[in-house]
Formats: sequence, structure tokens, C-alpha cells
Amino acid sequence: MLEVKDLTATITSSGKQILQGVNLIIREGEVHAIMGKNGSGKSTLSKVLVGHPDYTVTGGSATFKGTDLFTLEPEERSHAGLFLSFQSPIEVPGVSNVDFLRMACNARRKSLGQTELDPLEFYAHVIPKLEMLNMDPTFLNRNVNEGFSGGEKKRNEILQLAVLEADMAILDEIDSGLDIDALRDVSKAVNALKGINTGVLMVTHYKRLLDYIKPDFVHIMQAGSIVRTGDMGLVDQLEADGYAFLDEGLGLPV
Repeated sequence: MLEVKDLTATITSSGKQILQGVNLIIREGEVHAIMGKNGSGKSTLSKVLVGHPDYTVTGGSATFKGTDLFTLEPEERSHAGLFLSFQSPIEVPGVSNVDFLRMACNARRKSLGQTELDPLEFYAHVIPKLEMLNMDPTFLNRNVNEGFSGGEKKRNEILQLAVLEADMAILDEIDSGLDIDALRDVSKAVNALKGINTGVLMVTHYKRLLDYIKPDFVHIMQAGSIVRTGDMGLVDQLEADGYAFLDEGLGLPV
């Protein structure tokens, strides 16, 4: 579904190299987690894949469902089924959640050749997804993320994922700022959304998220590239020894 080969990228404004040759393959139905120290390139990889203008691709390739991602504009990547949840979702004053979600949903449906949903049809579409996330329907009438707590913003991100029915979800530190109840609700929703045709890439610092959303593969990034790949045993190693083992060469498989 997603194949990244030797990807390099810089910060557009400064030219500083961040990604130093990333290789990653995510197949349909797989859940991958990326961990690493701050500044290792985790969030940069996420933003480069969705076309964030702060970064410039300088080498390598990325294909999504067989299409060259870097030939697509950011909105075209979204319409194709690529979704990114942000670490710090922004507020959009004056735009209600229900209008924002319906417009985004219909833009994707239109790109897929499907009939757009009118307000009543969309309400029927979104209510089960609110229930799955344990969100009050009054969220729909509030402005996008305006006055939301950190946990509410993260729930709202996953609501967007559910409404768009994306094929590939990139979740950038979706667990940050969540209390234990919100983490359970968000994790339950992600587990319900992932399926045989959906891929998930999670960026996280903490094992607690991976206890709820079990990854098939765990990757560790260091200095802009993936330096280790394994399973949950790799996470246990991190919990026990921290990132020091990367330099000490404890014999973990690449």
C-alpha cells in the first residue's frame, strides 16, 4: 500500500537535512509504529508523506497504492485515502465541525466517483462514528477544535479519520495529552477502523499506546533514518534500556 525508498528531505526554509534515506513498506491491514528520540525525524516523515510545504523532498520515492505520492498535491493525497492526524490540531474559528466534516467527506466521495451526502444523509453517516468514539453529538455544532481540550482535539482527529474512511492513517503522537479514558476510547476507535484493507502508521514515544493498538512492526528512527525494525520485543527493550542500546550495539535485528 505504502512504499518509501531511500527518502531524503530538508527543511524548506533553511535547507537543513532531516530525512537521511528512509525505507519503509506498509501493506494493507498492517499496523506499524515508529519510535525515536525527539528530533530523529518521525514527525518530519509523516509531514513529508502528506505534502507539508515546510519540507522539500530531495531524493528517493514514495508510492501509495501504486501512485507516486510526490506527483500529487496534498489535497489529492487526502482524496486518495491518505490521512494524517496532527500532534497539535489547530482551531478553525467560525467553521462548525459538521460543516467541515461534511465538506471533507464529500470531497473524498466526489474524487471516488460516489454520490455526495446531503446534510441529513451525512448526519446518519456520522452519528455511529461519534458513538464509537464516545463523543457527544453536540461536538458537531462546535467550531473546529475551538475551545477543545487536548483530549477532545485528538478525539476529533480520529472522528475525521472515521468520517473520511481513509485507506492509510498516519497518527502522529495521537496519545499525547490523553488521559487514560480518552486513550482507551481513541484506541478502541482506531482498532475498529483498521481492517484488512487499511494501513496504520503510528508515531509515538510511549509503550502505553502500543498496549492498546498492537503493532505488527515497530521501527526506531535515529538521525533521519530507520535503524531498527522488530516487534513488541523491541519496545520492551526500549523500556528496559532506553535508546542507549542503539549506540551500545546490543545485537537487535535491523
